[in-house]
Amino acid sequence: MERLIKYVLKRRGLIAVIFLVVSVFGIYSWTRLSIDAYPDIADVTVQVVTQVPGLAAEEVEQQISIPLERALNGLPSLNIMRSKNAFGLSIIILVFQDGTEDYWARQRVRECIEGVDLPYGAEPELNPLTSPTGEIYRYVLVGKGKSLRELTEINKWTVIPTLQQIQGVAAVSNYGGLTTQYQLEIDPQRLIEYDLSLSDIEDALENNNSNAGGSMISMGEMSYVVRGVGLIHDLEDMGDIEVKNVDGIPVFLRDLGELRYGNLERKGILGYIDNEVSIDDGVEGIVQMLRYQNPSEVLEKVHKVVEELNRDGLPEGVEIRTFMDRTNLVGTTLRTVEHTLLFGMLLVIGILLIFLGSPKSALIVAATIPISLLVAFILMHLTGIPANLLSLGAIDFGILVDGSIVMIETILKLREEDPTKPLTGRETLNRIMEVAKPIFFATLIIIVAYMPLFAFERIEKKLFTPMAFTVGYALLGALSVALILIPGLAYTIYRKPQKVYHNKVVTRLNTLYRIHTDRLLDTPKRIYAGIAVVLVAVIIMIITVGKDFLPNLDEGGIWIQVQTPSGISLEKSTKMAEELRKKLKEFDEVTYVMTQEGRDDEGAEAFTSSHIEVCIGLKPYSQWKWGKSKDDLIAQMADTIA
Repeated sequence: MERLIKYVLKRRGLIAVIFLVVSVFGIYSWTRLSIDAYPDIADVTVQVVTQVPGLAAEEVEQQISIPLERALNGLPSLNIMRSKNAFGLSIIILVFQDGTEDYWARQRVRECIEGVDLPYGAEPELNPLTSPTGEIYRYVLVGKGKSLRELTEINKWTVIPTLQQIQGVAAVSNYGGLTTQYQLEIDPQRLIEYDLSLSDIEDALENNNSNAGGSMISMGEMSYVVRGVGLIHDLEDMGDIEVKNVDGIPVFLRDLGELRYGNLERKGILGYIDNEVSIDDGVEGIVQMLRYQNPSEVLEKVHKVVEELNRDGLPEGVEIRTFMDRTNLVGTTLRTVEHTLLFGMLLVIGILLIFLGSPKSALIVAATIPISLLVAFILMHLTGIPANLLSLGAIDFGILVDGSIVMIETILKLREEDPTKPLTGRETLNRIMEVAKPIFFATLIIIVAYMPLFAFERIEKKLFTPMAFTVGYALLGALSVALILIPGLAYTIYRKPQKVYHNKVVTRLNTLYRIHTDRLLDTPKRIYAGIAVVLVAVIIMIITVGKDFLPNLDEGGIWIQVQTPSGISLEKSTKMAEELRKKLKEFDEVTYVMTQEGRDDEGAEAFTSSHIEVCIGLKPYSQWKWGKSKDDLIAQMADTIA
């Protein structure tokens, strides 16, 4: 320690330059940090989704889920396996032990399900590698003069493929709209007339809906590729398929019935309303982020792609309209953190100015806060610790500046002893050495006090371990500033003779402190009663004060789940959702209302038509009527829709 302090006092300029470089690197590290509102607490989870249209929930469980579960039993590191079965849908959820690598778990699951022979041509698929907090962006497709079918085709063949090219996007799901089918409504009388069966029509469709490759023909100096083009592009191509030849007269598909565009059975319907548009049956896109990615960077790329699509990538009149964007939540989190950090720094500087009585000393000590944070950002960047409101909000500025205050006070006291005499390196070193070791061990004790947080498991570990790392890194930064930077700066400023400022308030407080301390030391029993009262009060508060695992995390929106009577039709559920949207949009605080009935095309959730989900966007709280809280709004909504 003595050699360190000697070097610091001797190479003051070099130390200042080193901390300047560290600060620059800390700013760079902050720009590269993964920033989110809260940590990802999800376990390593893999979902196996199998869609079998037409099967009842009981048949899905017996013929799909149980065979798959038997194949998946015994997977290494498997912690929990559970399944959900609905009409035409099987979902098996596998939760692995902490520490399991995601891609390894997915590969093991894929190997197990590949060998399972399922009926009805069922093909199990894995869900995208994301997490419950991975939903970062939602939009609706709005198009003047475009039908629902056209909007669905634009979303599936233009918007979604473009968004899925973004690095960091795990999947983009389509919700609502129509999945187009080419349909032939057969006239049974025509089948009898031409002596045909349904299998004849199926065979004709299969045999005439493919391209065939051939060889090459040389003609003169040129070679030509021979190939057969038979893929169906539209209803006209489908109608031109020959099914049978009767006495040299071909029988085409168009001769057997009516050709038309249809759609798969609809599983879900989307509704949306805001101040400008109202959609009763629309198309939605849901962007899911790849797990462990930086949401800020991914969202920046999403915004850029959406802007390009809206500018010149979509048909005229078609627009991607964003209604849920994680950027707003991340921005709110950053503003909260910035406000807290700035307010804390200004408060500390103000208190230091009052009690130290020296602006130079106050600024030197206050520099501990930003430098400590920048050191923490560097270590977080190097170790892959994400930043969130929980971890950054746990940093205590008072603890950070403790060591620096002791160090600067030591040099100030040395300066006050003889204001007319220049400070020497030896006496400064001796005085600093008196406090250097206590500062080191005091800070180390605080860091060690956070060690029990690393013993947590599962959700608690994911929540509080980043906080423990962040606070520990910041304390290491504060310790380095107190022991390495502050001594050199303080010695440079105060080594020359100068007038010493005496704070009358602090002097008076010191006098009162000595008087009361002497009294307590003379009669120590006086303090026992006070300690006993405080101890009893603490015990009473421990018993009576409410407890919660986490504070209320408000994302600035409302999500409602409505469960209607089982078996209700999708049409009736849609009418109820339409009425619900209109009633909720009447509130002044609401910006948009989105409703989803049923489930999406991918079958990520085993919802039926009796399930309605409602997403409500809210204005900033600063624009609300004075005195109205979110709880008040929720209570009013509950009364309205009850």
